[in-house]
Amino acid sequence: MAEMEVADKGGKKGPGVKKGKKLSTRVDLTPMVDLGFLLITFFMLTTTLNKPKTMEINMPYKDEIIPEEDETKIKESTALTVLLSKKHRIYYYEGMATDPETPPDVKITGFKPEKGIRDVIIDKMKKVEDLKRAGQLTAKDKTTVLIKPDTNSTYEDLVNMLDEMAINDVRVYAIVDITDVDREFIQATEQASGE
Repeated sequence: MAEMEVADKGGKKGPGVKKGKKLSTRVDLTPMVDLGFLLITFFMLTTTLNKPKTMEINMPYKDEIIPEEDETKIKESTALTVLLSKKHRIYYYEGMATDPETPPDVKITGFKPEKGIRDVIIDKMKKVEDLKRAGQLTAKDKTTVLIKPDTNSTYEDLVNMLDEMAINDVRVYAIVDITDVDREFIQATEQASGE
């Protein structure tokens, strides 16, 4: 039991003053210790910890099985494929390169203020809108960007690419695994440009 004893210093001393009995004041501090522990426990349990700042990405549920005829098909004319590679390089081509006989025209850009990936996305969105006006696409067709990060790309590039989607208001985009064919496109483009 924790105690605190305070001795009485007494009053005036002198002739004719009776010495009184010295009384000690005793304060029991045990309830104060208990109260301290209760308060610490209360604040530890009620304090919210800082939540990490993260970007939310809505991913489809794997449990839901959609029949193939109900699947939304991406049209070649609305698709833009972006390949993220080493040294912050971005390789891109229009379409999805589904025809092995005709390889796509792969171009190189980066996150530059002029003639960068933002300008490429804006140009693609304008082309899709022109095709809608011409009647070749329906009103439901939207610009679709397929983002394919390579194993030697950085997380920074992927986050920058997702930022570009938000800045340019691209509503339909997907992060897709890169294929060996896409890696061959990157190698062929590097060889053609002499890098």
